[in-house]
Amino acid sequence: MTELPGRRLLLVHAHPDDEAINNGATMARYAAEGAQVTLVTCTLGEQGEVIPPEIAHLTGEALGSHRRTELAAAMDAVGVHDFRSLGGPGRHQDSGMMGLPENDDPRSFWQADVDEAAADLVAVIRETRPQVLITYDPNGGYGHPDHIQAHRVAMRAADLAAEPDFRPDLGAPWTITKIYWNRVPRSVAEESFARLKDVLDELPFSASAAVDDVPGVVDDSLITTEIDGTAFAGAKAAAMRAHATQIEVVEPWFALSNQLAQPIFVVEYYELVRGERGGAQAGVRSGVRSGVRETDLFAGISEVSA
Repeated sequence: MTELPGRRLLLVHAHPDDEAINNGATMARYAAEGAQVTLVTCTLGEQGEVIPPEIAHLTGEALGSHRRTELAAAMDAVGVHDFRSLGGPGRHQDSGMMGLPENDDPRSFWQADVDEAAADLVAVIRETRPQVLITYDPNGGYGHPDHIQAHRVAMRAADLAAEPDFRPDLGAPWTITKIYWNRVPRSVAEESFARLKDVLDELPFSASAAVDDVPGVVDDSLITTEIDGTAFAGAKAAAMRAHATQIEVVEPWFALSNQLAQPIFVVEYYELVRGERGGAQAGVRSGVRSGVRETDLFAGISEVSA
């Protein structure tokens, strides 16, 4: 096996653009520090609404293909070279928003067998051997079926990858040390939207989104980890801007196709749900609340090449 870098991070997302919005600064920081950063995207976002009028005709597979090129540009902006589609491009299709007919399409990710999809991710885990995994909470942050399914597949794959008897043809077993869910502390969201209100008239967006429109907003006490990506704010904004079908960026704000302004968070927040906190909180189990947050996803993990 080729020797891998000492620190290895895996992110599992539902559609192209989710990674830039949620983790763009985190990805840029760790890539710049020499960590191996691997992104797995579960669909190509074929059901996304398109913002630019000149490409508004793109739908279905044509839109998915275009969004793959946007993802490549976004990953170039944050310095990430290893990005993949779960099971290969087009294997799972965008399921659309909850309750739409697209949910019932047998090709949709929502209809995928969780264990079968997880096996494809197990192959990636055993190849890249990450110590840290980032994905969504059980509600997918905001209830989108593909986000919920991405959570299910990621968590199941983490379990299966560690089992020696599961699909030895996919590689040697590997246990992920720490698993995080994407979060935003409510106090930070509220403060950011308060600032947005003061400048909204200067922006080209129709109105402001609401705090609860932001995926993953939770009580501050649930936050275990914050990653200061201030130095990579430009890289995150560039990655978001690369997803031009989905996002319009006016730093430090952005809007989706609904034209509702939101803040770009350059400090990114997480909840550790598996593993132990490192640093000042070494030995504290995930799920145990504390006022002291980690500032490094790899805190408490010895760098070991594999």
